[in-house]
Amino acid sequence: ETHDGKKKNESTWAIFRIHHQRSRYIYDLYYGRKAISRELYEYLLKEGYGDKNLIAKWKKAGYEKLCCLQCIQTRDTNYGTTC
Repeated sequence: ETHDGKKKNESTWAIFRIHHQRSRYIYDLYYGRKAISRELYEYLLKEGYGDKNLIAKWKKAGYEKLCCLQCIQTRDTNYGTTC
C-alpha cells in the first residue's frame, strides 16, 4: 500500500495490524492451544516476534480485544483520550 493522501497515523495501520496478528498468534499458541513450550514462547518474545506488553494486557480482563498499546495511551492524543 502507498501512503499517499493518508494521515500520518493511517500510514502505520498496516504495520500495527501485522504486529497484532503476529502477537495474537503467539498468544493463542501458548495460552489457547498450548501448542508451544514456555521456552519457545519466551524466546519468541525475547527476539521481538511478539509484543510482551500487549500480550500482558490481553491476559487482563477487559483487554482481550485490544489491538495495540497505542489505543490506551492517552499521552499520544490531542485531548487526552483513547482511540
